[in-house]
Amino acid sequence: MPLDASDGRADTGHATNDTTESSVARARATVYGLLSGVFDGDVETLSSALEDGTFTELAAALPAEMPTDALARSDLDAETLKIGYDNLFVVPGPHYVPPFASGHADDPSESFESDSPYHEVGQAGELLGDPAAAAARAHAAVDFEPQRGDGIPDHLAADLEFMQLLCEHEARRLQAGESDDELAAVRELQRATISRLAWLDTFHERVAQHDTAEGVYAALARFARTFVAWDVDEGIGSTNS
Repeated sequence: MPLDASDGRADTGHATNDTTESSVARARATVYGLLSGVFDGDVETLSSALEDGTFTELAAALPAEMPTDALARSDLDAETLKIGYDNLFVVPGPHYVPPFASGHADDPSESFESDSPYHEVGQAGELLGDPAAAAARAHAAVDFEPQRGDGIPDHLAADLEFMQLLCEHEARRLQAGESDDELAAVRELQRATISRLAWLDTFHERVAQHDTAEGVYAALARFARTFVAWDVDEGIGSTNS
């Protein structure tokens, strides 16, 4: 089932099958898209979103309670956010937390030694491990090529971008009145993608430990963790379950 990367607007000429479902799918896509950009280092978008209350507005559009109190502020410009992002998510940031699944795997994909300060011999955590291979296979199956994530298949930004596309695809199928089988297929892809984000709990905890100055990325990691947990439990196909 190849996916196209259109902007998510439904084709005209088709009757709307379920406005509520398609609206929720679009809102989910918007959240995933924003978070994808944020964790890919798009500090200009993040700065604007913090200042104009975007996170609060997005949370209000979803039937869920999202932690947004720390995500409405006007005191952080793009330069400050860039410094914070680089310190946390770019090697050799002084408080580096890998923004990809392989860096948080319980076991290494294979035994290896490294003199990197970000890897202790005998402990898990690597670049392009088994989680990256699994993500790459899932992307290739639907001809998806991530534009975000620095070419790392299991980068958080890449997985969130994939979820954005899947939610947009779902919304178009709903408005076009596609079959239940088609919707079930795209929702199964969404569940499979989210299952590869189980490491978000550990990621949030580690970011919270290191982001002790401004705290905005800790708040974003918490928001992402909470949103993804809600989506897998209640969001995916919730109005049709």
